[in-house]
Amino acid sequence: MDYRQAGVDVEAGRAFVRRIGEMVASTHRPEVMGGIGGFSGLFQLPTGYREPVLVSGTDGVGTKLKLAHQCDRHDTVGVDLVAMCVNDVLTCGAEPLFFLDYLATGKLDEDQLTAVVAGITDGCKQAGCALLGGETAEMPGFYLPGEYDLAGFCVGLVEKSQILDGSQVQIGDVAIALASSGLHSNGFSLVRKIVEQVGLELTDFLAELGSASLGEVLLTPTRIYVQPVLAALRSGLPIHGMAHITGGGLPENLPRCLGKGQSVRVDPTSWTMPPLFAWLESAGSVARAEMFNTFNMGIGFVVLVPGDRADETRQFFQNQGLESWVLGEVIAGEGEVVMG
Repeated sequence: MDYRQAGVDVEAGRAFVRRIGEMVASTHRPEVMGGIGGFSGLFQLPTGYREPVLVSGTDGVGTKLKLAHQCDRHDTVGVDLVAMCVNDVLTCGAEPLFFLDYLATGKLDEDQLTAVVAGITDGCKQAGCALLGGETAEMPGFYLPGEYDLAGFCVGLVEKSQILDGSQVQIGDVAIALASSGLHSNGFSLVRKIVEQVGLELTDFLAELGSASLGEVLLTPTRIYVQPVLAALRSGLPIHGMAHITGGGLPENLPRCLGKGQSVRVDPTSWTMPPLFAWLESAGSVARAEMFNTFNMGIGFVVLVPGDRADETRQFFQNQGLESWVLGEVIAGEGEVVMG
């Protein structure tokens, strides 16, 4: 016997690496040293920092991958993978520098996985970070035919004196919400259960969701906030805190950027829940509190600024093509989100 008979095609793996080489190289920043194919990736720290602090984050895409497999569409989940990591790193004020991925499958399908890497490349370009390397593992018998799993991590950099750690947040600061692009990459176990329960197919079209199929709507990739938020920081806007609204929704994530003795009062009338969330709530008979604890509800990212700079901040993001609104304000409390 040989390795191929056991289910692992080493030559196919080498061909895949050659095929994606140009895509990976297209994300490289000037600090990247060497190329793809080594045992590790090399990255020289950018100049201009007095006390540089490295910031790291890791994540996956979760069961959204199940929908990608069912729809046989694989060019968006790579964007999700990058977004979930770089948006987290961004919250402390860091610029994402480079990203690495781990891709595991039962049998390597070059076309399928090339589409995945194309999405990862797209995400890295949106975030301005380099795809420094990765690992593709062929694991026959571990994954079902045609299925794969994704994980990744990124490393960013921030000046020590500019780290946002909650100490800058003041009572009276205003929370500015930045719109999500959809579900992003959270709550898909509940989403899949609702779709199954109501007997819909991912190829179905729902009038309330527009001209795209249900599967296309659900696979809309996570918005990457890195470039507009970094531009806001560099413009001098006094951003005191930031939160990436992921699993756990507003109640879990918004308090993570606060200081001690602080809470946020959210005005639930300040925005209209997007149609997708309204459909999920109705179709699944999901309680409103459960919706807020599971989904982003149309809010992908939040920045905290002084009250007298709220209009200026909103205008800045509007100029960046991002819908935003005043979500609420920081009040005295014990780290909770107060609705109303």
